[in-house]
Amino acid sequence: MKFSKRVLLKLKNKNKKLKPNKYKRLKRESLRGLIKGTTERPRLSVYRSNENIYAQIIDDTTSKTLVSCSTLDRDIKLNIQNGRTCNASKLIGQKLAKLSLKKNITKIVFDRGPYLYHGRIKALADGAREGGLQF
Repeated sequence: MKFSKRVLLKLKNKNKKLKPNKYKRLKRESLRGLIKGTTERPRLSVYRSNENIYAQIIDDTTSKTLVSCSTLDRDIKLNIQNGRTCNASKLIGQKLAKLSLKKNITKIVFDRGPYLYHGRIKALADGAREGGLQF
């Protein structure tokens, strides 16, 4: 049987018949259907692992990454002890804003992915706003 995405999400909540990876993919796709980056307003995509955080600005019309930054970059890695803190995320947001302003990107669309807007994701967004990005 084929179910729609909405029905599958309801099934996940009711009787947990979905596998975790399938649920994650559906959750990501439901959000990504609403958010698309254009040349005027590219998309700021965030990936958070247990150890590091990665962010990139993507133009979805051409499927190209315009700017990318992570806690594995040399100049950021020297300033932080580990990549799993909110301070590290804030530094990533500020550096990403600095790099994007050099390429004349001021307005973006924030794509938090499957993550809640809380903690490290929020710190990265706040750092990007402080750096001069508008979203």
